[in-house]
Amino acid sequence: MSDDPTFKVYVKPGCPWCTQAISYLDKEGYEYEAIDVISNPDKFAEMEEISGQTYAPTLTYGDLMLADFGVDELIPFLEENGLAN
Repeated sequence: MSDDPTFKVYVKPGCPWCTQAISYLDKEGYEYEAIDVISNPDKFAEMEEISGQTYAPTLTYGDLMLADFGVDELIPFLEENGLAN
């Protein structure tokens, strides 16, 4: 894992799961970088390389990755990795 990991959330505008994930992170006070993969083909390719798929949202934190998730998967992921606020 990197020395200073940050949350990156790869999103597609209009995606309901992306909107829900961002809303949850905002509500819980997480700092993150939201990356629009539709307007940036290089970031879309980056997301695909990292996750092995093309679905959003995809979240990374250092070496950790959660792909194609909803809030129901996000909460346990954060808890299991000691990242829950």
